Amino acid sequence: MSKQFLALSIYAVSLIQMAPVSAGAPSITPQTDIANSLDEELGWLQEEAVIFSASRREQKVSETSAAVFVINNDDLLRSGVTSIPDALRIVPGLQVAQVNANTWAITARGFNGENANKLLVMIDGRTVYHPTFSGTLWRTKDVLLEDVERIEVVRGPGAAMWGANAVNGVINVITKSANNSQGLLVTAGGGTEDKGLGAVRYGGKIADSLHYRTYLKYADRDDLKVLGGGNPQDNWEKFQGGFRVDGELTEQDSLTLQGDLYTGNGGSLRSITAPMAPFTSLANVGEDFSGGNILSRWRHRFSDTSDLSLQLYFDHTRDKTTYSAFNESSKAVINTYDVDLQHYFQLGGRQEVTWGLGFRYITDDQNNAINFAFAPASRDYLLYSAFIQDQVALVPDTLKFLFGSKFEHNDFNGFQIQPNARLIYTPDNQQTLWASVSRAVRTPNRLDHDTSLLYFSQEAPGVFAALQGNKDFESEELMAYELGYRIAPAENISIDVAAFYNVYDNLSSVEARRPFVETIDAAPHLVFPVSYGNNAQGETYGLEMAVQWLPLEWWRLQTNYSYLQIQIHTATGSVSQDVEEGQSPHHQFNLRSSMDLPHNVQMDTFFRYVDSLPERNIDSYLEMDVRLGWKPVKNIEFSLSGRNLLDSSHAEFQAVGTAVPVIEVQRSLFGQISLNF
Repeated sequence: MSKQFLALSIYAVSLIQMAPVSAGAPSITPQTDIANSLDEELGWLQEEAVIFSASRREQKVSETSAAVFVINNDDLLRSGVTSIPDALRIVPGLQVAQVNANTWAITARGFNGENANKLLVMIDGRTVYHPTFSGTLWRTKDVLLEDVERIEVVRGPGAAMWGANAVNGVINVITKSANNSQGLLVTAGGGTEDKGLGAVRYGGKIADSLHYRTYLKYADRDDLKVLGGGNPQDNWEKFQGGFRVDGELTEQDSLTLQGDLYTGNGGSLRSITAPMAPFTSLANVGEDFSGGNILSRWRHRFSDTSDLSLQLYFDHTRDKTTYSAFNESSKAVINTYDVDLQHYFQLGGRQEVTWGLGFRYITDDQNNAINFAFAPASRDYLLYSAFIQDQVALVPDTLKFLFGSKFEHNDFNGFQIQPNARLIYTPDNQQTLWASVSRAVRTPNRLDHDTSLLYFSQEAPGVFAALQGNKDFESEELMAYELGYRIAPAENISIDVAAFYNVYDNLSSVEARRPFVETIDAAPHLVFPVSYGNNAQGETYGLEMAVQWLPLEWWRLQTNYSYLQIQIHTATGSVSQDVEEGQSPHHQFNLRSSMDLPHNVQMDTFFRYVDSLPERNIDSYLEMDVRLGWKPVKNIEFSLSGRNLLDSSHAEFQAVGTAVPVIEVQRSLFGQISLNF
């Protein structure tokens, strides 16, 4: 794969270099036309931030008819975090919990878990959720934080724009264009948990309107702690490198080419059951992983009111099957080929139309183990899609109506329609009121559909319980109703409130099946199987609020609060796959303070409260992070960060399986030096 990746990269760069370059062409980046300097020009408040992911067009947050939040580069670097998952803790309405040193449970508006499957995650518009289980392996998804322009978070359905699995939200990590990351950057740091982190990035210019950057980064992270004492052996390390090229080929045409390669290893404590001695055991599973991707995006501007973009990417992942400790070669190898075409134009003076077509081809090869298998072991599947959205100005500059839908066909359960309708009212420059109704689906995946036999407990000698897939598994469905209000009562304060009521149908359930005797690869044993079904329904409702205040020019305050209530109903004889009422927090609150002190010193403090998770036996907790930064000269910065300072350790989540111990996140210190020339 590495040779193919390198060959594709060299070939694509050569195409850019041979293309005619217009020295005087304006800078155009498909997803970041105006965002590169907008935060500095318009200020720090969310009201003026720019977001692309809500409508596939760049617009101010204040003009968006969705519950959105943007983490800009300054927020990210001043938070003191070393990973994208930890940065997401500042977003209202997101549930972020660390399961162990290399695993996170992240979702929006409920249904959280280490395999949470109702949140779409993208990096620069490239889908990165794992098609085997529709969740995200966060340890494999990484970028150089200094090169992140912003992280966009849409809470609520994004299916009308992005399709299936954008059920409860969308996260899109958008990196800077190459021309905005020029020169040499070197970072090095270490601490009690992040033992060693380092990165080198260099950006240069091929021509006046053709820029590039390359980077390498390494991370070595320590084990966490087992509740009550002990080492979970979940330390992990990762090495990653990549490049990006941005160029304006003509005054109308721009091209982006980027790619990454990575490799890493880690460990996790897992409860493993298999039809051979010792039958059930708590084992440390080595979870090696590697992969790479390459993405190209071309954009053509017909005029100021019309443009066309074409995006292609290839993604390769290879990771250890976490349910197997008996077959060291048990790895999943997944290749994704994706094509996305989008056209935007204005129709008359009051309509803006965006439409597009998509095609995705996935090859999924599972190396089966004795205790965990797919049937078939290998599968190729296709996804065809189209979408259209029309925004109509009912009253110019005051009242807009948006409606549209995504249309998809997948190989698991066929055709799906995911429409939405949105209304946005802006009576003046300080207020925005919006409402929406949306439908979204979570389509079946390999785990739902093709699991042959996954042993999860031994009931008695020679007797096992096991999970099987269901060829008739249907899509989980959501009807979402949302209402939001934004107000900026003064230039230095903004308030954003969103309320929602979600109705879910065909939720995944667990159904008992007829027992049978299994004889393959082991002594004969009795199996009591269960399989996935669609016999659960539910409702969720809640409130999310974000307030930003700039009391002084050198002091910024931000506070967020979210409330969530979940109710799940199952048919008689069925069990909900996820016991939702007690594994997502009812209440979350955080407060962030950022101070620019004399002598180029920065002080950032972050308090967060997370409610208890009764079904996971996790108590509520209050924690504090503090970061001190100092720039003695323009090109050098020292920083010291302390995280989880209010307690020596605390638990945030518990992995699936009653035999798996609770892992605690520990208090940590981390120091870093950054050189930027």
